[in-house]
Amino acid sequence: MKAQNTQKLSLIVIPTYNEAENVPQLVPKILDQDKTFHVLVVDDNSPDGTAKLVKQMQKKNKRIHLIERGQKMGLGTAYVTGFKYALKNNFDFVFEMDADFSHNPKALLDLRRKADECDLVIGSRYVSGVNVVNWPMRRLLLSYGANVYTRIITGMPVRDATSGFKCYRRYVLESLDLDSLKSEGYSFQIETNFLAWKKGFRVCEVPIVFVDRRVGVSKMSKKIVYEAAWQVWRLKFQNIFDGK
Repeated sequence: MKAQNTQKLSLIVIPTYNEAENVPQLVPKILDQDKTFHVLVVDDNSPDGTAKLVKQMQKKNKRIHLIERGQKMGLGTAYVTGFKYALKNNFDFVFEMDADFSHNPKALLDLRRKADECDLVIGSRYVSGVNVVNWPMRRLLLSYGANVYTRIITGMPVRDATSGFKCYRRYVLESLDLDSLKSEGYSFQIETNFLAWKKGFRVCEVPIVFVDRRVGVSKMSKKIVYEAAWQVWRLKFQNIFDGK
């Protein structure tokens, strides 16, 4: 499917693994926000039949797209797969979004409007106070602390570098070596933000309210946390060695 050039189209990329309870409600809400929005679900062979439900929705709406992968391959590679699909099909704006209703579909338009003046827009939980609902204090402190840590080590002027709710203009993704992005979770978000910032793109944040998932199980793990802690140092030293 080739996006038409007569209007600027947006692709919302949603990685899924066992999100059958959320996707049938989430996707229509996204598409209702704007007629230029398309949704791409990248499913990692969910045992609960997530992909099957998406296929059923596709029969009724051509703005729904699906990529099925044979096994659980991780969040970062799912987004890279989605990014490549967006570039191949000439989408102008590319979003990242969780499948679990943590990100409000109504906020998509706020990110899209901000992208008229910025190159990468981050839906930020921390740019105007702390806007997180229903997280246990331990999880909140981990997230907030990770962002303070990232800002100190990398020098990147972003208050929510680990947010997974983002909008890229296509030329930002075209400038990145997508095949070199191997990290997951928090780490993937930090890496893509950092690379865009170091390339001189305008990185902006808009406030959002983040609500803990309504149903299903969080994909957070100790491996993701440790990878992010290491990633900021890798980016810092890579920056030094590159002489930038």
